[in-house]
Amino acid sequence: MSNLKFPLHTPATAPAASKPAFEKLKKTLGFIPNLYAHLAEAPAALNGYLALGDQFNQTSLSPVERQVVLLSTSIENGCDYCAAAHSFVARNLVKADAGIIDALRARRDLPDTRLNALARFTRELVNTRGRPAPAALNAFYAAGYDQRAVLEVITGVALKTLSNYVNHLTETPLDPAFEAERWSDAA
Repeated sequence: MSNLKFPLHTPATAPAASKPAFEKLKKTLGFIPNLYAHLAEAPAALNGYLALGDQFNQTSLSPVERQVVLLSTSIENGCDYCAAAHSFVARNLVKADAGIIDALRARRDLPDTRLNALARFTRELVNTRGRPAPAALNAFYAAGYDQRAVLEVITGVALKTLSNYVNHLTETPLDPAFEAERWSDAA
């Protein structure tokens, strides 16, 4: 797609301002996922992405709800890399029900009513570029979510849109750790 091949930085090749993030990622995850290896080219992008992710993790949304937002956004944006990565996180780290993950990946209704409302609202935000129909907002509220949750979902959509766009442009190769969760928008 791109005319310019983006580097997959390593701790040795990363710009100095990206190295502290690499050290933290290596400690936390045990490896540096390829998304971060690309983002390292622009330390502000890498550090901004990580900071927004830290803030999203502090929302009132549960770990499973956060993964529903991140996976729904990635699927709607057609990001093969993030769909695989967040399927891995949801399944292996958050221990989300397989039926939820499979439904999200197939763009089907979720077996849990509240999570289904969250997924639908997230998709609505992505597809309308942040201009949800009143009925979509009312359905979200009817499922028990509030205005705080609306803003938190927008935070998650912003986080994933940033990484989805980076992955589209850089053609980020899938890490071996996520291979079992490979997903394709073409499928």
